[in-house]
Amino acid sequence: MADTTTSELGRIGLKRPDLFREQCYIDGKWMGEPKHPVRNPATAGLLGHIPNLGKAETERAVAAAEAALPKWRSASARTRADILRKWNDLMLKHQEDLARLMTAEQGKPLAESRGEIAYAGSFFEWFGEEAKRVYGDTIPGPASDRRIIVLKQPVGVVGAITPWNFPAAMITRKIGPGIAAGCTVVLKPSELTPYSALAIALLGEEAGLPPGVFNIVTGDAEPIGRVLTEDPRIRKFTFTGSTPVGKKLAAQCAGTVKRVSLELGGNAPFLVFDDADVDAAVAGAIISKFRNTGQTCVCANRFFVQDGVYDTFAKALAENASALVVGDGLAGLTQQGPLINDKAMRKVQAHVADALGHGAKVLTGAKPDSQGGTFYQPTVLRDVAPDALLCREETFGPVAGLVRFKTEEDAIRLANDSRAGLAAYAYTRDLARSWRVSEGLEYGMVGMNTGLISTEVSPFGGVKESGIGREGSKYGIEEYLNIKAVFVQL
Repeated sequence: MADTTTSELGRIGLKRPDLFREQCYIDGKWMGEPKHPVRNPATAGLLGHIPNLGKAETERAVAAAEAALPKWRSASARTRADILRKWNDLMLKHQEDLARLMTAEQGKPLAESRGEIAYAGSFFEWFGEEAKRVYGDTIPGPASDRRIIVLKQPVGVVGAITPWNFPAAMITRKIGPGIAAGCTVVLKPSELTPYSALAIALLGEEAGLPPGVFNIVTGDAEPIGRVLTEDPRIRKFTFTGSTPVGKKLAAQCAGTVKRVSLELGGNAPFLVFDDADVDAAVAGAIISKFRNTGQTCVCANRFFVQDGVYDTFAKALAENASALVVGDGLAGLTQQGPLINDKAMRKVQAHVADALGHGAKVLTGAKPDSQGGTFYQPTVLRDVAPDALLCREETFGPVAGLVRFKTEEDAIRLANDSRAGLAAYAYTRDLARSWRVSEGLEYGMVGMNTGLISTEVSPFGGVKESGIGREGSKYGIEEYLNIKAVFVQL
């Protein structure tokens, strides 16, 4: 093991210490010298190191995935399904260890990490079943002696890059359908949260995944990303992260005309109408806004509240937000952890300062927490200007800014005034309005009277500059399949 701070690693308290891996996983082998430090965002303590791999090692991983592809794509759907089911079972068996490891590297409350592990495993279970339901078609031919058959076949080798905010679920939501479809994968997880990915790889090996089917490389994003986007052996590229980076990677994929899936930034509006159940709206807002310290692409970013309930909603939201327990998820019961790093902290502070400069008023928070580091108090601001940074950009932090509106038309106009189109939320008890608003919002997902919209059985993805393609549900596996038409002359 590399120069790991014994006390920091010991705080995790793994029942199964070998789940903590400091090497990459290529062609069924653990390799690479741990050099790059990984720290706990709650304490700034050193957790360990990971390899800093580059172009040559990534190309080696691609070669391993390509070599494993013929046998894996020809394996029966039941064979792939059995391995994926076992993989899910192993994740649930080691849920507590995986959750503690995630909290240590990402900072989210332990209860949220436990929930994410179960959510992550569900994609293995779901897509294992979907592997057995990749149905083709027969099409009536243009003549009596012609037959047309439509086959669905795996795309091939998949390159994937995943973010730090959901270190397990963002991985399984991509590799689950890919592996179920018969593809092989080369993954680059975030260098901020690599240990969840490496633990998942170990469990995949134990579930019976053949060498080369799933490979992990860590290191500098530029050389690794170049291989994953430009190597012609990779036929599909999938990325979750910021919109600017996603645009750059998509452009790099164009040279080899890869299949591309992008899940990019959001700027989710949260609409509360006069006829809403205000208590339910507040509860949904707390879940949507402050989960993972506001560091989710689908969390509410702009709160539009109608005149009649504005003051009531603002007061209740502030009271609930101020009651959230902030702290280190491994040190006791918490409901909000730290921001991931200093850069994230500076962005949150800048957005709050800008909103206050535009006339917003503080109801609670609006300052770093007394614990120091990157802990920031849950914040609610009222009377935020629609042109403030808080409304124009994705904050990615625990700040709720409230904007007043008068009519339903105003609400939809304000909500749609964004280049992002990932998720939106609305609260109303008027059935007709719920349909008008759901259909009028230019977003890939709408939570109507709910702040939780993520589940393996529903398609996840956005429109406009929030991405291309869908993950999860029956639609998710289609992203990893090619359609082939076979014409038969009798």
